[in-house]
Amino acid sequence: MIDLLMIMFSCLSMYFVRYGLIGLTPDVKTDGLTICLILILFNTITFISFRTFSGILRFSSFPDLLRIVYALGLGYALTFMVVLVLRRLDPEFNLSNVTFIAIFMLNIFLMTFSRILVKEVYEEITGSTVKPVNVFIYGTKQAGVSVAKALKGSNEFNYRVLGFISDENHMIGKNLMGVTIHANNQQLFRTLVSKDVKTIIVSPQKMEEIKNSNLLANFVDNNIALLTTVPINEWNGTLTSREQLKDVQIEDLLPRDPIHINMREIASNIEGRRVLVTGAAGSIGSEIVRQVASFNPYSIILIDQAETPLHDMRLELQEKWRELRTEIVVADISNKSRMEKIFSETKPQYIFHAAAYKHVPMMEDNVSESIQTNILGAKFVADLAVKYNADKFVMISTDKAVNPSNVMGCSKRICEIYVQALAKHIEKSGQTSTQFITTRFGNVLGSNGSVIPLFREQIKHGGPVTVTHPEIIRYFMTIPEACQLVLEAGSMGKNGEIYIFDM
Repeated sequence: MIDLLMIMFSCLSMYFVRYGLIGLTPDVKTDGLTICLILILFNTITFISFRTFSGILRFSSFPDLLRIVYALGLGYALTFMVVLVLRRLDPEFNLSNVTFIAIFMLNIFLMTFSRILVKEVYEEITGSTVKPVNVFIYGTKQAGVSVAKALKGSNEFNYRVLGFISDENHMIGKNLMGVTIHANNQQLFRTLVSKDVKTIIVSPQKMEEIKNSNLLANFVDNNIALLTTVPINEWNGTLTSREQLKDVQIEDLLPRDPIHINMREIASNIEGRRVLVTGAAGSIGSEIVRQVASFNPYSIILIDQAETPLHDMRLELQEKWRELRTEIVVADISNKSRMEKIFSETKPQYIFHAAAYKHVPMMEDNVSESIQTNILGAKFVADLAVKYNADKFVMISTDKAVNPSNVMGCSKRICEIYVQALAKHIEKSGQTSTQFITTRFGNVLGSNGSVIPLFREQIKHGGPVTVTHPEIIRYFMTIPEACQLVLEAGSMGKNGEIYIFDM
């Protein structure tokens, strides 16, 4: 209704400006009212067609304004066709082209300006209670500009862009989207302090530069938080959920190239086979399941005693690999009779044993559980692999099994010794063709039991970051990298060998 009143106001006011009080003869008034009615008729139709009324005024965005322009343009175009007919019928018809264009332009101005005004007033009022977060954007190319535009048009985020950061000298000092482009130098941090900016949004392609320079240290030293968006090829140019704008993860800053493995040989070993994964709901086990699923196995048997994450894996597999045969089994690997039943029914050919308790301090206080699950559970699964003539048994171990100084490390070392002894025994006896392979790795980013969550919390609270010794060096890899190496070890490994990942 308000939009239609604006059409009437635009039409009548332009007639008044054009003819004045003296020039508004009865004929002119009649022609003016005729045009008003025709405009209202056609624009009512176009407004309904383009659903210009469906937007919420205080949340109006550029697409909403564009929809209004399209609707008005079509409505006025149809009206102008009628005007041409009226001029043919009545050469004295009182409406010049200039007046008609003026009506159109005033109408567009009123309808767009009113929405912008309502939005600005609303943001000003609500902004008094919710203080926006001041941010700079690192990157002035397409990705950085797109992020800035998306933030300005987003109702999900309360960020205010106060500047850009660029490494290109010819861009320094220029204005972009109404804010200044700053150089990446020590003056930048003084500017950030003066503008109360404690967050920088890094465009995806800039992440590589941050990884390979001392920029990260400078940001950390100055207590600057880093955010990034999803990769530009996965982004539609809008920010509609908080998942699209995320904290920079430690994985994103790994100072080396990702590990890439030729997966064809691995695929040929797994394709068409029955694969069993213990600890399938854990961080490592679940990633092994995902990678194995992509190699078209005959079936995957997932075993874990954690009900909820196992259910989540079930839903994920149903969504991504609907044709894959899966068996989801809630079971404790230390329950010998239960595991016997599972093996007798499924007869797995490939076994990835990832089930274990991993948290060192917890196992110091729960020694019996560490023995029950880590040692006896592994023994039961390994023995069943022999009994049911599995092709390969791949056990996930840890670097803490080397000269172990804690219960968890001792339990995993005992598992390694047992598996190696079992491999030698069956090799001598010729009892079965099952091959036993063990893989060891250290800190896997994001895995359960890793030191990374502790480091992250220490950094979040201002430090210090605690390590065992001042000269210690920690090496890391991501979960997908670790699992690829597990699969490769399972594919190329020889019976009884222990593989240590070069991290």
